[in-house]
Amino acid sequence: MSQWLTVWRAAHLVGVSRGVLQQRVRSGELPISDGLVSTEALLRLYPQAQLEPEGGASEQVAAIKEQAFARRVRERLLPSQEVLAQRLFRQSQELAELRRHLQRYHALVLELRDAARAQSQAAPDDVGLQRLAGQATTGLARVLATEAVDPLDIMDDMLKVMSAQVTVRPSGHQFVVEGHDTLLQAGLRAGLKLNYGCGNGSCGMCKVRVIDGAVARVQHTDYPLSEAEKAQGYTLLCAHTAASSELTLETLEASGPQDIAPQQIVTTLRQVRELAPDTRALHLQTPRSHRLRFLAGQSVTLALSGREEGDDLHRTLPVASCPCDDRNLHFIVGRDENDAFACQVFAGALRPGDAVDLWGPQGDFVLESSERPLVFAACDLGFAPVKSLIEHALARDEAPSLSLFWLATRPDGHFMANQCRAWSAALDSFEHQLAYHSDPAAGARQMAQAMRADLFDIACDFYLAGPQAFVQALHDELRAGGVPAGQIHAEVVA
Repeated sequence: MSQWLTVWRAAHLVGVSRGVLQQRVRSGELPISDGLVSTEALLRLYPQAQLEPEGGASEQVAAIKEQAFARRVRERLLPSQEVLAQRLFRQSQELAELRRHLQRYHALVLELRDAARAQSQAAPDDVGLQRLAGQATTGLARVLATEAVDPLDIMDDMLKVMSAQVTVRPSGHQFVVEGHDTLLQAGLRAGLKLNYGCGNGSCGMCKVRVIDGAVARVQHTDYPLSEAEKAQGYTLLCAHTAASSELTLETLEASGPQDIAPQQIVTTLRQVRELAPDTRALHLQTPRSHRLRFLAGQSVTLALSGREEGDDLHRTLPVASCPCDDRNLHFIVGRDENDAFACQVFAGALRPGDAVDLWGPQGDFVLESSERPLVFAACDLGFAPVKSLIEHALARDEAPSLSLFWLATRPDGHFMANQCRAWSAALDSFEHQLAYHSDPAAGARQMAQAMRADLFDIACDFYLAGPQAFVQALHDELRAGGVPAGQIHAEVVA
């Protein structure tokens, strides 16, 4: 018997993005009723749907597939025994209740069948009663007959134990809680803009109300919920996980950069890594009690602690990592003899363990809510915010496709080309194109031609980042091609 699933859950089961399924719904390939799709229709489209990820990938590609948020059960990461037992117990309760209902319906049908038989025997000339008795007998036989099991039903039941589905109200956003993740960790990995502060149960900013389902505490909390809040079902996202296979929470999410408060954090330098001769990657880590809440694509200001104020060692840089890992922040620095901060980085003056002050976040170069295909265009160091946006888009899992065009104007301009190739190899919905040109404006015009050649039409959202000349030239080309201004988002990165 076919089951009905939300588009989100159906995509999770067959291992494609929600955007891909939504496209198939719009094209008429996948029937939908009241926002739900049937497992029978899903299996017709995806007859080889499997729980196991494909094998034979390289280590980097396999890592991306493992982290391709909400696509597959990640290498059998099970929750704790206590949480697992609670989910199994609640499913057993649901199954027992369902059995009781079925037994009652079965007894009712038998009673009606026997009554119809008795009436037909008392009135042998009544053809209608005889037909009714026959229909009851035939119907029971058909219902009790053994039928083929829908494999998606089995997969769905298995996933309900291994991972919990969470729905957030009033937004309707959904995400999966896997392994030992807290609700906050799982929500951030899924690209949600949840409200939180310390992340360790001290501030209470991640307080939400449980509307349906159950939660289990997985870490200590110092924040005291009042008795009234407890009675209303409030809990902390950062300290709890889902104890039931389905959970509904009520909380407001950030609608944009204006909802993210400025923060000042003293971070610790973990690593300075060479990406290319003229490019370095900085890895900063925040304290456990003070994580950076930001949106993908935003920037922060860094300052080297302990230096003289007159040295002007401040630098505003885009974060080159996803908000889903709010403690580990990555930045990309290019060689620039006129920039004191960059000179310190390339001179080897920064050592692991050094303190780096951070202020932010700033900027509105962030992903908008949309189901259109996403096209990213970067020039040189403009790849940093674009990388953050791509990782966030993969976490949201809503876009039908993602495409990256990356222009280099210097010899080592494609300093993370391997990352792009790994995305393309691991993700069916991602493709990229690398280009070279000494002039950013001319390169932007060539990029626009390449976009048109690859059939990117005006029904896409475009995100541009790089030097002013590159951004302006590509923006003008897109507008001249008919792309609405509201579908073009740009950030100047020197």
